[in-house]
Amino acid sequence: MEFKDILIHIDETPQCAKRIELAIHLARRHGAHLTGLFAITQLPYAPQYESRKKQAAAAEETFRQTAEAAAVSVDWILADWGVPTVGMAEIINHYAHTRDLVIVGQSAPERRREAPPANLPEQVVFGSGRPVLIVPYAGAFTTVGTSSIVAWRGGRASARALNDSLPLLMNSKKIYALSIRTSGDRFLCESSGSDICSHLKRHGLSCVGEEISAADIPVANVLMNFAWEKGCDLLVVGVYAHATGKKLLLGPVGRQLLKDMTLPVLMSH
Repeated sequence: MEFKDILIHIDETPQCAKRIELAIHLARRHGAHLTGLFAITQLPYAPQYESRKKQAAAAEETFRQTAEAAAVSVDWILADWGVPTVGMAEIINHYAHTRDLVIVGQSAPERRREAPPANLPEQVVFGSGRPVLIVPYAGAFTTVGTSSIVAWRGGRASARALNDSLPLLMNSKKIYALSIRTSGDRFLCESSGSDICSHLKRHGLSCVGEEISAADIPVANVLMNFAWEKGCDLLVVGVYAHATGKKLLLGPVGRQLLKDMTLPVLMSH
């Protein structure tokens, strides 16, 4: 089982080059075709296509040169729908529906003029229908999934994330199925990590079940601290959402991970 068709969102932010390197590494490892997507959104009465063609051309040249050096098959999409009401997440989600994996960057706290919307990763997780690999804005990540954590609490979201992540987990030397007890919760986990390990071992994967009592420590902090202690380079999380009016919002764990992540996170909804 492998990812054969990967989509990466490309922008003008400084961290995009590192994201491209990781995407190319994944595409090469999986023998996948990689598509770079540069999306242009329009402001009312202020068309941006002409002003951004030069940035898009430079981004495409860098993308193609990097991929060619790694012998990775690529395509390029310059997406300008010309409709002010269509946002960047909608454009990415449209192209994501026919891919195996979507790669986007974490939103940086310091907002640059050329930066994508701050809620872009969240909206792609909700709207793409695909697993979304979110790459931190800080640091360089040349590998992903050599040692992995599956945040396990049972239920649909956890099951979906586990299944979506299998192509990445197949290359993991060690997998931790981590369940977390919290105060105020009967269990954050509704089923045992040992069940998940039995399932993964049937795929030929090495898995260790872990259970941690978090007391009043935020769950996202527990996950990231555990990842640091174990030297992991991938966190797999099934995210939950709640509706506020007509909008879907991530639960508190997902929101904090998107804000403070220190390693690549694969999210499924």
